[in-house]
Amino acid sequence: MEILKKPLLTEKVSLLTEKLNRYAFKVDTRANKIQIKSAVEAMYGVTVTAVNTMKYAGKLKSRYTKAGTVTGRPAAFKKAIITLKDGETIDFYSTI
Repeated sequence: MEILKKPLLTEKVSLLTEKLNRYAFKVDTRANKIQIKSAVEAMYGVTVTAVNTMKYAGKLKSRYTKAGTVTGRPAAFKKAIITLKDGETIDFYSTI
C-alpha cells in the first residue's frame, strides 16, 4: 500500500507552510496517522510532531449537455496535514 500519494500545493496550504510549518498530502484512505507519520519521516528525513487527517467524500455532480443530463461523482480522498518540528522544512522542488 502506497501511503503518500502526492503533496498538495495550494494557496491555503502555502499559507499554513509559511506561518505554522505545516504541509498537506493526499494519502491512502486506509492509512492511519501512525503510518502517515512514519512514511513522511522515512521519505523526507524530517521529524513530524503532529498529524491531522480529513476524509473527503466524492460529491454528486451533474451537468447538462446535448445528450441530456450527465451525472457523476469525483473520487473520494483523504488529506493529511503534517506539522514538522521547528526549523525543519520539506523541499518538494529539489528532485525536479
